[in-house]
Parts: sequence; C-alpha cells; structure tokens
Amino acid sequence: MHLTINGQTHPVPEGWEHEPLLWLLREAAGLVGTRFGCGAGLCGACTVLVDGEAARACLLTAQALQGRAITTIEGLTAADGTLHPVQQAWMEHKVPQCGYCQSGQIMGAVALLRATPRPDDAQIDAAMAGHLCRCGTQRRIRAAIHHAAAGSGPSPTAKAAP
Repeated sequence: MHLTINGQTHPVPEGWEHEPLLWLLREAAGLVGTRFGCGAGLCGACTVLVDGEAARACLLTAQALQGRAITTIEGLTAADGTLHPVQQAWMEHKVPQCGYCQSGQIMGAVALLRATPRPDDAQIDAAMAGHLCRCGTQRRIRAAIHHAAAGSGPSPTAKAAP
C-alpha cells in the first residue's frame, strides 16, 4: 500500500493501514510539521489537505486515503524554497507566537482560499473557528489571510491587526 503525500509516493509500513494518518506522517514518513493536539479532531493542530480540502489527520487512516492527494505543511513550500503566499503572509503579519498550532492554521487558511479566493471577515472566522490558538493571534490570522488573498495587502474588508 502507498499514499501520495506532497506529490510523492510513500509506502505504508505493514500494520499501519488502520493507524491515524497523523502518526504515519510523523513516524513513518518523517513529516513532523503536522502536530498532535487533541487526537479527537477538535483543535485543528493536525490539519492537512486531502484533495485540496482541510482534513484532520488524527481522524483519518491510511487505508481511507488510498488514491487521494495528501498535502502537509512541508508540501506548501516550493522546491526552490519559496514560501506559499499564506506562509509568507503569516510571517509578514507576525502571526506565530508559540507556533504549535500554526501548521494546522496555515493548512486551514490554504483550504479556505482555494474554496473562497476573497473571503470576508465572517468567512475567515467561520473557517478558522475549528482551529484553537491559545496565544490569541486571531486578529493577525485574519489579517494574514486577507493579505494572502489580495496577493499584496489586506482586502478592503480586512480589519487592522494590532
């Protein structure tokens, strides 16, 4: 059995077919950017993209993902090291504090922008509501998503971040 992760084929070790994707990514594939948070799909720390849509890696098994494209935080950066526009906006708006939840937050934001290229504040808040961040950077997250959506700055509906 194999999975397509970040555009590359990865073998699934024997006996791991029914394990959560989160552990397969971290332990078998060595992709540690996807984080364990709650293990119940509630916090968003383990968010990855499955066929371009946000999904919780702690709730999915390798067997359920055969033939589907999985993208982790490591798969967003271009081969030449260029950051994805959401990653770049995260840095420019100084979103990370402790950083633990950021990979899941970024993956959720990427999925949002794929589905809604120019989201308003309410759409951003709704999409990001399932991502817990105890550092309180939600206003900067919103500003960074607007920045990434605009390509060069916040959209007209963006509220200023502190």
